[in-house]
Amino acid sequence: MLRDLPHRVRSALRRTLRRSSPSASSRTRPAVPAVPGLGAPRRPWLTALALVAVTLIGGWLGLVVLGSIREPVGPMNTRMSLHPSWTGDTKVNVAPLGALQLDSHDGPLRLVVDVDTLDPERAQALVRHPERLSGLQDEIATDVRNSTAQLALRTTLAVLTGATALGLAVYRTPRRALAAGGLSLAVLAACAGTAYGTWNPRSVLEPKFSGLLSSAPSVVGNARSIVSDFDVYQQELARLVTNMTRLYDATSTLPAYSPDPSTLRVLHVSDIHLNPAAWQIIQSVVAEYRIDVIIDTGDLMDHGTTAENGFTSAIPDLGAPYVFVRGNHDSMDSQRAVAARKGAVVVDNGESAVVKGLRIAGIGDPQFTPDRSVEAAGDAAERRAGQRLADSVRRQDAAGQTVDIAIAHNPIAAAQADGTVPLILAGHTHQRDVSVLQHGSRLMVQGTTGGGGLRAVEGDTPQKVEASVLYLDRDSHALQAWDEITLGGLGQSTAEVSRHLPEEVTPGREPSPGVRPTGAG
Repeated sequence: MLRDLPHRVRSALRRTLRRSSPSASSRTRPAVPAVPGLGAPRRPWLTALALVAVTLIGGWLGLVVLGSIREPVGPMNTRMSLHPSWTGDTKVNVAPLGALQLDSHDGPLRLVVDVDTLDPERAQALVRHPERLSGLQDEIATDVRNSTAQLALRTTLAVLTGATALGLAVYRTPRRALAAGGLSLAVLAACAGTAYGTWNPRSVLEPKFSGLLSSAPSVVGNARSIVSDFDVYQQELARLVTNMTRLYDATSTLPAYSPDPSTLRVLHVSDIHLNPAAWQIIQSVVAEYRIDVIIDTGDLMDHGTTAENGFTSAIPDLGAPYVFVRGNHDSMDSQRAVAARKGAVVVDNGESAVVKGLRIAGIGDPQFTPDRSVEAAGDAAERRAGQRLADSVRRQDAAGQTVDIAIAHNPIAAAQADGTVPLILAGHTHQRDVSVLQHGSRLMVQGTTGGGGLRAVEGDTPQKVEASVLYLDRDSHALQAWDEITLGGLGQSTAEVSRHLPEEVTPGREPSPGVRPTGAG
């Protein structure tokens, strides 16, 4: 049949049949089983994970290389940038004075502001014409808004550029590179949303300062201004910038720190344990903060011996009245040695003394345990002593002698005065703690201002030196704020100051005068 067809047609049919039919070799070749992982498509989650890693690394590189701006804020020339962080926050580096840290937000990005230089002309103008400081807050608010907008734009471009460039280098395809860039924008938007949702404007009222102790009062400022004079975030930020401006201007004749005359400043120390360096620290804080009253909640000595009484010779030179309550390492002989010093006031047996307008009542520790050879009477003795203190405070209140502060060495004893006074001070534990008790009194337990004394050399890590500055309203004696001062132990030079506000104090509103805890007096 094929022979009847033309030659060209027969040739075409043969070629077609050869293409469509399998060859003999292919019909006889055995099937090769597939080898797992060879030639198989990649797993989708691995591909996605790789893209996320490329995006994050590229975005971080973009932030490091391109993500900073230099902008003036008031008279300060600053460098602003965002950095990856587990806690968020804002950090202001004020070289060489130290650094301010603000708990401004949560999230994976931290705002870092480096104060580089001071504009001499603008700073001199502010110092020579203090009346211009009143308009500085609007200028700084405008500068901060503009700088924030520019930083947001620069950060977006930096992250997008970094992620896209690294995606192109890794995948070598525009589609994957654009995917990395788009994902970086989504991640940045999520970070911005987290920061916005957790934004804490109160943070600028409670800064944490790390650096030179002598600079802390000037940078942080005084608590009266925080509570009463400013009511918005930008005004408080202007105050911080103003303080730093005055510090940076070496030719300024204005005082770096001018405490508000309506504020009483109380320095709370405890557990000095014969450390002579504590006297120098106390003198420095008294001078820098213009302290009105020093309150020592005990354990001035280590063994309470007569030979240790000479340690009290520094009390007259501290620069402020020194109120003392006996601790479990202080003997009655130690107490008498303190009382004999000029400028010292000892409170015991629930009795009170008026110092700088503050009525302070206290009771000495019922136990004297200078070492382990003396058997302790236990917590029951502390509670009985605390009850005597509380009963005495109530009697004085009933007689019209309102007690402002109750002090005891052991927190167990001190807590018994809950509900009788607004503020209770204690020590003993060598661990700083602040709490509001059941009936409304605030108990402030101080750490060790002597760094544990001679015992500081026993461990590998020296105990930190701790003290607190309390700001009280001069009229109502209500607690306005407090600064927690922490210094490194023996052989260390770190310093940190943290500002705290009571929960009942609202910025921009005067505290209610005469407010006392539930059940008081």
